[in-house]
Amino acid sequence: MADRPAVLFVTDLAYPARGRRYCDEDIALTSRLRESFDIALCHPLDAAALMDPYDVVVVRNSGPVLHYQREYDAFRERAAARGTRVYNPLTGRGDMAGKQYLLDLTAAGHPVIPTVDRRADLHLLPAAAEYAVKPKAGADSIGLSFVPADRLPGLDYGGILVQPRVDFRYEVSFYYIDDTFQYALYAPDPDRRWVLEPYEPTGEDLAFARRFIDWNTLDHGIQRVDACRTRDGGLLLVELEDLNPYLSLDLVPDATREAFVADLTRSLHRYLDTPTPS
Repeated sequence: MADRPAVLFVTDLAYPARGRRYCDEDIALTSRLRESFDIALCHPLDAAALMDPYDVVVVRNSGPVLHYQREYDAFRERAAARGTRVYNPLTGRGDMAGKQYLLDLTAAGHPVIPTVDRRADLHLLPAAAEYAVKPKAGADSIGLSFVPADRLPGLDYGGILVQPRVDFRYEVSFYYIDDTFQYALYAPDPDRRWVLEPYEPTGEDLAFARRFIDWNTLDHGIQRVDACRTRDGGLLLVELEDLNPYLSLDLVPDATREAFVADLTRSLHRYLDTPTPS
């Protein structure tokens, strides 16, 4: 490895994300990472073909994988076959691996929005006025719908998840690099998910978020724990985003952003210094 490691930074600069500007965040972030790495940007569809000469492939704001599932699967297979370092490592148990984790966490009794995927398990869900129905392979609210209880038995199961529609006060996100908390942001208005403000978490909040970071067992990488604050004051997990979480770095104070970039730089160097599995 050269003195300045070579990074292939995977991003879809043109993806029309609602309420977010992928291009601004990734241009700003790569401009800072360039201080420590030789860095090139590429579209997710080009990553498999371009990644071989690089020391690490950093997957950032690359958009929902369901839009290019075949190419993403090929990228993962090629990276595994060639021993390519991918950041985040492709061993994540959260959104990186699909939505199965919501079922697993529900079954294990973790504080997550109760989730089932079979008609026979509908009785396990709490009573609610409406239920959220989403595709197992979904992302970015694609395919999400809300239905009353009497329609649940007639749904076509096999590729969907069902959850009660939670009446929550607000959503809050906790951002981590490796196992280190960086900052938190929240959306005071439940109807405006991406209108975020800085949030000062309590010790109890951080203990909640950390249990999912520990559960995921990723030694390296960026993770975002998305939760909702229920009317009774508790937190429930909404998503464990470990593939390409948007960071909203433009909304945090300058000192927080600088600390994030410094920690990300150190994390990448640590990852590159870690022996590859034999």
